[in-house]
Amino acid sequence: MNHSELKDFLDSKVIQYNTLDFIESDPVQIPHLFSLKEDVEIAGFLSATIAWGNRKMIIKNAHKMMDLMGNAPYDFVMSHTESDLERLESFVHRTFNGQDFASFIRSLQHIYQNHNGMEAVFLKNQESHSMQKSISEFKKIFFEIPHSYRTQKHISDPLNGSAAKRINMYLRWMCRQDNKGVDLGIWKSISPASLSCPLDVHSGNVARKLGLLIRKQNDSKALSELDKNLRQLDKNDPVKYDFALFGLGVFESF
Repeated sequence: MNHSELKDFLDSKVIQYNTLDFIESDPVQIPHLFSLKEDVEIAGFLSATIAWGNRKMIIKNAHKMMDLMGNAPYDFVMSHTESDLERLESFVHRTFNGQDFASFIRSLQHIYQNHNGMEAVFLKNQESHSMQKSISEFKKIFFEIPHSYRTQKHISDPLNGSAAKRINMYLRWMCRQDNKGVDLGIWKSISPASLSCPLDVHSGNVARKLGLLIRKQNDSKALSELDKNLRQLDKNDPVKYDFALFGLGVFESF
């Protein structure tokens, strides 16, 4: 395929998969349960954090997270007691356990009390056409209060070589505004042009088959390569092609 044919093909796949039907089988359904901005942010962040492995299990455990917080995540984050955090001890999703969950709640409270919330933290270090430094600085702020060392592994740092798939997916949820009903688009201050594709085994394999990616590892260098090529297809909304790459990989075994 030449450039024009590739763009037409991927644009058609974006239209095919970026629909309300997508929500039914995706963890993006969790933040859609809420209307308060802070509830959406927190529900989305926690759901994205555990978004690896079996999708049905991800969704099931994300719902469990919300239940443990009384389905009022912002209120829980801001007004929890130590005994409330003890309720979280039973939670486990793969290597993310109740200790990690409690640590995340404390760090989220710190961000809302001392850093004006999640959007403000990500906005503060935004660079032109990249959120990677912003993600790295977010991790520093998130863990600037006392925490268990083991919990740090659950937030990736792209400046340490990670593709940071889950947090890039979270930013897509929060920042993309296309009125299709999947991405929530509640953060108006961060341009979708700055976002990066959530790079995982599915999107990576499809991208390589389409010639959008040569590097074999799914790391920060591969993400930079993919970003560059997707921006040539749509400089204003490159991450929309996540729907095409993911859909081709997961639903069509492309």
